[in-house]
Amino acid sequence: GPGPGPGAARTKKKQKRFVPQRVKLPRAADPLLAVLAWGVTHQINELSQVPLPVMLLPDDFKASSKIKVNNHLFNRENLPSHFKFKEYCPQVFRNLRERFGVDDQDYQVSLARSPPRWAGSGHRLLLSADRTLVLKELSSEDVADVHGLLAHYHQYVVQCHGQTLLPRFLGMYRVSVDSEDTYLLVMRNLFSHRLPVHRKYDLKGSLVDREASDKEKGKELPTLKDVDFLNKNEKVFVEEEQQREFMDKLKRDVEFLVQQKLMDYSLLLGIHEVERGEQEEEEELEEEE
Repeated sequence: GPGPGPGAARTKKKQKRFVPQRVKLPRAADPLLAVLAWGVTHQINELSQVPLPVMLLPDDFKASSKIKVNNHLFNRENLPSHFKFKEYCPQVFRNLRERFGVDDQDYQVSLARSPPRWAGSGHRLLLSADRTLVLKELSSEDVADVHGLLAHYHQYVVQCHGQTLLPRFLGMYRVSVDSEDTYLLVMRNLFSHRLPVHRKYDLKGSLVDREASDKEKGKELPTLKDVDFLNKNEKVFVEEEQQREFMDKLKRDVEFLVQQKLMDYSLLLGIHEVERGEQEEEEELEEEE
C-alpha cells in the first residue's frame, strides 16, 4: 500500500531540550531579616484590611496567622526561595500597639525599610535601624511563657492605660528559613532613639552579687549593677512630681509581677550626659566639615 504520509515518519527525532542555567544571585546579608521584613509588611497589610474588633475574645489569645512561601520568584535576590512566617495573636498585639501609641505603619517602616542590626553579643538582641524597636530572640519555651502571660499582661496594660515600666510588647513572630525556626519578640526601645546612652545600670535594689564583672566593665558600654552605682556615687535627680509618678508605676508593676509569680526582674536605667552629648555632637560636626 501507499507509504506513510508526511509527518508520520516512524523514527522519532529526539528533541534536545534547552535547560536554562539558573544563576544563583547573592542574597541579602541575612535571609532571616529579609523574611522578617517581608512577613511584618505582609501582616500589617492584612490587618489593615480587617476592621478593629470591638473587643478581644479569648480565641484572639490563642490565634496565630501563618504563611508558607515556596518557589518565590519575585524578589529572589533578597528572599530565600522557601520560608515560613508566623505571627502570634495578631489582634492582641495590634491592640497593644494601639494602647502604647505605636502606629502600625510606623511600626512596619521601622522593621522593614532597613534591616535591624544585631546588638550586643550573647543575648541575641536586634535593634531596628531607626533605633525605636528592640527585638529579642526567644526559645520556644519563652514563646509559651509569653503566650501564657499575654492575657494577664494585656489586662494589666488596659488597667494602667499603658502607663507602665514593664517591657512594651508589640509583636511576636516565628521566622523559618532552611527549616530552622527563629522566634522574635518585638518591644519598644526603652532608651531614646536620638540621645546616646553614656552609662547603663541593671538595678535590683540588692547588694548581694550585684557588681559587674571585670569582663563586663571592659566593654564599651558595660551594664553596671547596684554596687557599681553606689561606688560611683551616682545620683539621678528627679523632680518631685515625676518621682511620685515613677514610684507609683514601679509599685504597681511589681505587684503585677508578684501576682504572676514572676521572678528575676530588674530596673534598666540609662544615663545620657547632656554636656558630653553636646561635645560629641560638635566633634562629629567638625569631622564632617
